[in-house]
Amino acid sequence: MTKKRNPFRGVGNQPTTDRHGKKRWRLRTTIKGRRVDTYLPGKYGSLEFRAAYDAAVNFDQSGPATMGKAGTFAHTISHYKGSNKFTSLAYSTRYGKSKRLEWINLLIGSANMSELEVRHIENLMDRKGGPNAANRLLKELSELFDYARKKIGQKVTNPTTLVEKRQTPQGGHHTWSDQEVTKYRAAHQSGTKARLALELMLATGAARQDACAIGRHSIIEGNLHYARKKTGQEATLPLSLMPRLIEELIHLSPETGLFLTHGDGQAYTPEGFGNWFREQCRKADIPDKCSAHGLRKYGATKLAEAGATEFQIMAFLAHKSTHEAMTYVRDAQRKKLAADGMALVHQGKASNLPDWLDKSAKQLIEREVEK
Repeated sequence: MTKKRNPFRGVGNQPTTDRHGKKRWRLRTTIKGRRVDTYLPGKYGSLEFRAAYDAAVNFDQSGPATMGKAGTFAHTISHYKGSNKFTSLAYSTRYGKSKRLEWINLLIGSANMSELEVRHIENLMDRKGGPNAANRLLKELSELFDYARKKIGQKVTNPTTLVEKRQTPQGGHHTWSDQEVTKYRAAHQSGTKARLALELMLATGAARQDACAIGRHSIIEGNLHYARKKTGQEATLPLSLMPRLIEELIHLSPETGLFLTHGDGQAYTPEGFGNWFREQCRKADIPDKCSAHGLRKYGATKLAEAGATEFQIMAFLAHKSTHEAMTYVRDAQRKKLAADGMALVHQGKASNLPDWLDKSAKQLIEREVEK
């Protein structure tokens, strides 16, 4: 029997365990006298895995290939996209960043960076539409100027420091309400993919790109385990505390790999899944402001309101620090402090609320909708 040739020379047949106890694929080889020793991201053979492998074995010591004249945005962008600073980013981060850089290159790629003025930047920001997109553009331009000075040696000043950021709505993505979650469940019955998607994201707090990668392989010793593609941070969550998700998983075939797929078992891209989920929200007559990311915030909010600490929320969301988790804790504490403060002044509670104001009546109605 002919032994099958290893398509990735230098990568072992089994993943190795790094110093943190995490199993990862390691590339160790020597190419033209250059020693290569690095860990590769993603699943074995995945697009992310292959891209990192190709970048490692096809290293060009002459530096990144460039396009356009020196000093132009096109030259800096192509140089940056060929650098380790860019290729070492997580795949999802690279994807979004690449799209934004392509947009910049299309509009001003041939322009000299030294000629860009504040008025030009503000005009570009106006073209991006919303304030969040405009501020992301400002950040991309600022990073390009810093890269041009530090890595290419261009003697240019950074005009983005003179541009004010656009005012953005407080809170970022909309956090789903209890009523919106109930309405979605009523529209998408148990056993449907739309319902499974909701319960998976609610139970795990996973972002859309991570939810697309969760499957039977993620269940280990009674826990649902995954690593965030954006940061590499891992989350381990007890499956026994996910009753609604379990109700949906039992509908799946024993041969199921990934839990959420399209077509003939094909994996979703984060963008494809986001578009599909948005359509499911429309079918449920849920407002357009409701998104997959809003479910992640909903889960964190529920934990905070139940008294979870910033460390517990950090672990649930697979964050690397408590910075973002503290936002949820502070908001929950603020609500409680307001109620406690009002109780000091207002003695007693109204006992004859009409049904449309009575919380218990509303909850009863919601439970009836769920049945």
